Amino acid sequence: MARSPRQRRPHGSVFAGRTRPRGARRVIGLVVGWLLVLIGLAALVLPGPGLLALVAGLAVLAQQYEWARRWLQPVKQKAFAAAAHGVRTRSAIALSFTGALVLVLLGLLWGVNPPVPGWWPLDGRWWLPGGWSVGTSLILSGLLAAAFIVYSIRRFRPQVDA
Repeated sequence: MARSPRQRRPHGSVFAGRTRPRGARRVIGLVVGWLLVLIGLAALVLPGPGLLALVAGLAVLAQQYEWARRWLQPVKQKAFAAAAHGVRTRSAIALSFTGALVLVLLGLLWGVNPPVPGWWPLDGRWWLPGGWSVGTSLILSGLLAAAFIVYSIRRFRPQVDA
């Protein structure tokens, strides 16, 4: 007798060719997967590798959910297409590395937290709030961006034979 898609699978059943995680592994996978998805969604509008975190989160959730498996492929294709597009020309590569460097420099500026300049139009408490916690995240985002640019160059740029 065929099982309806809504029925639950037995504990430890085969899912996508593997056994579904159980117990603590399942809970940890759910927490990590959803955390990566949330970080990825936030990083789509904030500095950081949004599509990469989103793909990683969906890959973790795809271990347990069929909907995540369905969503993973198109998101992964869009991420790879964006990566390939970003390293298509030398000027795009230079611009991408410049953006990563700007993130690192902004992170250092944020961490050092220089005094409020005279040209700053707002109250002094709005000058670089957050200190090293914000600065460190900007530095890490810039370093991750540089690493992903190098990966994209190696993966998507055609190699020229000497």
